[in-house]
Amino acid sequence: MVHDLIRFLKENELLGFAFLTTLCGIHYPDRELPLGVVYHLHRFSDNTRIRIKTFLPVEKPVVSTVTDLFSGANWMERETYDFYGIIFDGHPNLKRILNVEYMDYFPMRKEYPLEDPTREDKDNRFFGR
Repeated sequence: MVHDLIRFLKENELLGFAFLTTLCGIHYPDRELPLGVVYHLHRFSDNTRIRIKTFLPVEKPVVSTVTDLFSGANWMERETYDFYGIIFDGHPNLKRILNVEYMDYFPMRKEYPLEDPTREDKDNRFFGR
């Protein structure tokens, strides 16, 4: 569905958002649909940008690829898959791009505590606690 919207924004003569500036993943663990993809499109004629967000469940994080519309989306989708585990259906080569292939988790998901609660070498007085 987001693919159809992006195609419309790109191919419509009045709109003409012909450049994909950014495609990235996001994770809001407290939401009903915690994973998401953010697209930023650019129209050169008047220097306008538009942001599109789509959200997905963790159990089935699948969205259609936009590599058929923007070839530059190839690496951005691979990076989003690599760090968030979002699957881009129809991508020509969806595999990890920065992390090792045998990694069994997605490091940018907020599924782990930010600090190690067992650390003894840290004095909380220095961190405003």
